Amino acid sequence: MTSVGGTTRRNSTHNSSGTNRSTRSVMHGSTSDHAIRNDVLDLADQDRHAALHRAHHAVAAIDGGEIAAWLALGEGALAPQADGPRQLKQMPSFAGDVLDPSRSHGDLLLQITGASAHVTQQAAERTLRALPQWRVRWRIEGVRPENRTEGGRGLARNPFHFTEGHGNPASSAGVTERAVIPADQDEPSWAVGGSYQVIRIIRLATDFWDRESLHEQERIIGRRRDGRWLDGSPSDEQPVFAADPHGKTTPFDAHVRRAAPDRRRPPPMVRRSYNYHQGTEDQGLIFSCFQRDLDKGFEAVQHRLQGEAMTKYTLTVGGGYFFVPPPGDAWLAAAT
Repeated sequence: MTSVGGTTRRNSTHNSSGTNRSTRSVMHGSTSDHAIRNDVLDLADQDRHAALHRAHHAVAAIDGGEIAAWLALGEGALAPQADGPRQLKQMPSFAGDVLDPSRSHGDLLLQITGASAHVTQQAAERTLRALPQWRVRWRIEGVRPENRTEGGRGLARNPFHFTEGHGNPASSAGVTERAVIPADQDEPSWAVGGSYQVIRIIRLATDFWDRESLHEQERIIGRRRDGRWLDGSPSDEQPVFAADPHGKTTPFDAHVRRAAPDRRRPPPMVRRSYNYHQGTEDQGLIFSCFQRDLDKGFEAVQHRLQGEAMTKYTLTVGGGYFFVPPPGDAWLAAAT
C-alpha cells in the first residue's frame, strides 16, 4: 500500500520489501484514496478460525484496481490461548475523551479506501455479504479533500482548513522504521512485519473554530495553514524549539510543540486521517495512525497533548486499537 511518488502497487499480500498493505499505500500516501469506509465488526460465530480465514480472503478479493483494502485485528479477534501482539488491548479513555460504546472498539477492522465514496461503499457491501460470521458493530465514512503527494508525503486539508501530513516520513524506509514491527522487537514471530493501528473519531467544533482569527488558529496549531512553521521556515524543515525558549513564536501549548517538543526526533508513528461529516453537530476527523510500538508512538503523544490549546475545539467520541497483520496468511494459524 505504500505509494512512492504517487504510484501504488496493487498487491493484496506483499511487495519486495515485505511490508503490508497499510504501510505501502495508506501510510506513505496514495493520491487515489480520496474516500474511506471503516466497518468495525464483532465475531458472531464460535468458529474463530474459519471466520478469520473468510475475512482474510474476502478482503483479498476486493484489494486492487480502484480499491486498497485490509483488515486489522482487535483484541477480541484472537483466541484466548493465542500468542497475540504484546500491546494489543482495548483503547483506553484518555483525558477529555467521551467514548461512545456504539462507536468504539471491536473485534475486526475492515478498512477500504478508493477514488470515490461510491467505489468504497460498493466494495464494503460486497465484502460484508461474504462475512455472515461477523456482525457490524459500527462504521464511519470519510474523505480527503485536496488529497495529493508532495515531496513523498501524502497531504490533505482537514476540517480546520489546515494541511495535514507534513510530519510523516518522506520515504518508504522512514515509514517502515516508524511503523513496521522488526524481528528484534519483543513480539510474537508471526507479528513481525505488522503494525499497530489506532483509530480515533474526533468531533471538531468547526463553527467555534471558524470564529477565531487566522493568526490565533495558526498559533493554536503551531503552523501556517499551508504547513510552513510560524518562524517562516519551510514545512519540510525541522524547527529548533529550544531557540524559542519563551514560546513567543510557537506557544508552548501549540499542538505541534506539545506533540513533538524536539522536531528532530519526531514521534515514531505515521498518520493518515480523513474528514467525516454526519450532520452539523457531528463532523470532524477520522484520525488514523500506525506504529510499531503503541507506548512510544500514539500513547506518548496523546499524554503530551494534555492541556494543549486545541483541546476546547475537539472531542474524541470513538475509535479503537487494532493490529494490521503482516503479509501473507501465516498469521492466521498463530492468531487462532
